[in-house]
Amino acid sequence: MRRTLRYRSSHPAAVTTVAAALTLTAGLQLGLAGSASAAVTAGPVFNKPTGTVAEQQAIRTQLLDYIGQSPAGSSIKASVYHFWDTEVAQALVDARARGVDIQLMLDESDVSDNPGDPTYGMLTAALGTDTTRSSFVGLCPVGKSCLGDPSLGASINHNKFWLFSQLDGAYNVVVQTSSNMTPSSYSRFWNDAYVVTNNATIYSAYSTYFGKLVGKDWDSWQYSYTTSSPYKAYFFPRPASDPSPGDTITGVLDNVTCTYTESGVSKSTKVRVAMFKLTRLAVAQKLVDLKKAGCSVDIVYAQTDSGSSSGTWETLHTSGGPTLRCYNWDDDGDPGTAARIVHSKYLLIEGKYDGVTGQKVLWTGSHNYTGPALTKNDEALLKVDSDTAHDAYVTNFTAVKAAAVPGTSDNTNACKGITSTPEDTVPTP
Repeated sequence: MRRTLRYRSSHPAAVTTVAAALTLTAGLQLGLAGSASAAVTAGPVFNKPTGTVAEQQAIRTQLLDYIGQSPAGSSIKASVYHFWDTEVAQALVDARARGVDIQLMLDESDVSDNPGDPTYGMLTAALGTDTTRSSFVGLCPVGKSCLGDPSLGASINHNKFWLFSQLDGAYNVVVQTSSNMTPSSYSRFWNDAYVVTNNATIYSAYSTYFGKLVGKDWDSWQYSYTTSSPYKAYFFPRPASDPSPGDTITGVLDNVTCTYTESGVSKSTKVRVAMFKLTRLAVAQKLVDLKKAGCSVDIVYAQTDSGSSSGTWETLHTSGGPTLRCYNWDDDGDPGTAARIVHSKYLLIEGKYDGVTGQKVLWTGSHNYTGPALTKNDEALLKVDSDTAHDAYVTNFTAVKAAAVPGTSDNTNACKGITSTPEDTVPTP
């Protein structure tokens, strides 16, 4: 039974009502903005920046629906890198007015990168900035993540997750996404989100991490992870001083067996990566090694880095290396607008993983495969052990790969990181 969405935006920037539900390949229903709310269902949601407005805003619509569903006495917590969306802000303001506790932690650049945007002002006027209260908007320090060691240099709160304590028919809901709340995130960038429902352990782990972000006690912070089948959540930064230092992603890839026999049939494991930035040399080298060991390794990326001895672009293009497609396309030739890019940060493994055949596992979140994402930034990464979810991500990967420009002709300054690709472009007034 479907219900009328409680939230109705009074804000003049409200988007056109979505007339019909969008359906994912996996059969998951997306939310309807302004007509009826979606059932709160665990699983993935993808936007399509080359599609209709409804397809572009699929993740945003889902979040608007959840904000609208949140009842008095419940709570919403979110940690977001950039939040420049007045309609979503108004939905939060309205939720606060009906008795929902709202707590937000943003990167300081949310304000300094776009001082003309009214979103932050709307939120602070309604929620305040006192982080000891039940509702607030907090900022990490200037030029620094909330939990990164300042001696390591500049860092950011790069998180993109939302926590809902109660929705219609669901509790302890986590939305881990790669999407910021900005115009370019919807209309220019390919993003994903994963919804976890009714899992108190994972919700509590995210909520505890959120509390650490609020506390900004970087000196006592330790990299951590929590497992509750079929999920595992990892929380960064993972500094070199960590008791068991290492690269989380290479550790995952170390568990891959490339060639194996199952029921008398020779098989090879498939590894797929959709990544905004891939500049961690250890990860690039491990992906090359897996390909040479017999895995199928397929990568769609927006930016690497280039250098004669340490560049990931050169490493990935080693003879016999992975299949590569770059998606970093300035389609309108205007440097003042955002390029079309893949902005997701997910890894898919299909085959033999951790000694077990027939596995379909995915990792997604805010975590790019860069040095700062590992050791400096506030980031979250979510592992999902699910055949259905994995296959939905494969469908998305195939669509992103097919749309990628310049594709295999990726010997460009943008793909090689010679010209930097910003995560967000400030909208032109």
